[in-house]
Amino acid sequence: MVDLVVQHVSPEAAEGGPIAYVENGDMIAIDMIACKIELLVSDEELEKRKAKWVCPEPKIKTGYLARYAKLVTNASTGAVFKDE
Repeated sequence: MVDLVVQHVSPEAAEGGPIAYVENGDMIAIDMIACKIELLVSDEELEKRKAKWVCPEPKIKTGYLARYAKLVTNASTGAVFKDE
């Protein structure tokens, strides 16, 4: 048995990225060699989830974390400041 912890800090879910559609009980494949994480849900199911998704209201509305959430891109694009 292997213990594994996966941590992902990014505004991706708040932007409606794939992580926003993960639900309790979903199977996820983790390939540590290839550095790949895959949500094992059909494309049809993901489209259903995407269609009903609503952007959540930010919990933090002031300070540095609010600024980060508003102005920084997600991790897959480098977590850099957005072009305005």
